[in-house]
Amino acid sequence: MKKILYHGSDHIIEKPAFGVGTSHNDYGRGFYCTENLELAKEWACAKNEDGFANMYELDMNGLAVLNLNQEQYHILNWLAVLTRYRSYWQKNSIAERAKDYLQQHFLIDISQFDVVIGNRADDSYFSFAQDFVMGVISLEKLSQAMKLGNLGEQVVLISEKAFAQITYTGNDAAYAEEYFNKKEARDREARRAYRCQKITSNLLEETFILDIMRKEMTDDEVRIRSGVFATGTESTGRYV
Repeated sequence: MKKILYHGSDHIIEKPAFGVGTSHNDYGRGFYCTENLELAKEWACAKNEDGFANMYELDMNGLAVLNLNQEQYHILNWLAVLTRYRSYWQKNSIAERAKDYLQQHFLIDISQFDVVIGNRADDSYFSFAQDFVMGVISLEKLSQAMKLGNLGEQVVLISEKAFAQITYTGNDAAYAEEYFNKKEARDREARRAYRCQKITSNLLEETFILDIMRKEMTDDEVRIRSGVFATGTESTGRYV
């Protein structure tokens, strides 16, 4: 099985290189792609400059895939991975203890996988995650907020094996005049909807990070209660 992927960039990348780039991305060092051409063009113009949506085919045969949007995972698994790799979290006692708790109880070891699929913590999404870790919003509100803006999933190659199975097939130009504005509009709409959502909070019935820590909630407990916490839809986790 082959998956069609796009990578937005300010330059053409015919041969993605394993082991390069920053380790402080959502899922650490890797090659970040999307199955959505339009989103790739927005990412290509993130600095308000023209770019390219590089196009690839990824041979999924034999690759171990972690899909954090499968039903057996929940949003705290995604958030634990995010706190492990992303920097620039607020510094205070609640946030520091929350990050430690998330990583101790909900972190998935992604090093055993070749490809990771999950939400993109871009701009507004990262600020929503920060608010939850700081105790500002509930788990329910975070789960709802991650659906705002329709940023979609990202597909991240993280192993040398995955890099060996990706093939460049061409590129499509992305023009900042159109796609930078689309990206900014998407982010503004997500933040506007988020502000409206926060006003409707029911503080007595919702679950906050301090509730999770005080009750020492485990991975299984969150999954059992996860009717409103689920991050996505069911899909296959490994291709053979």
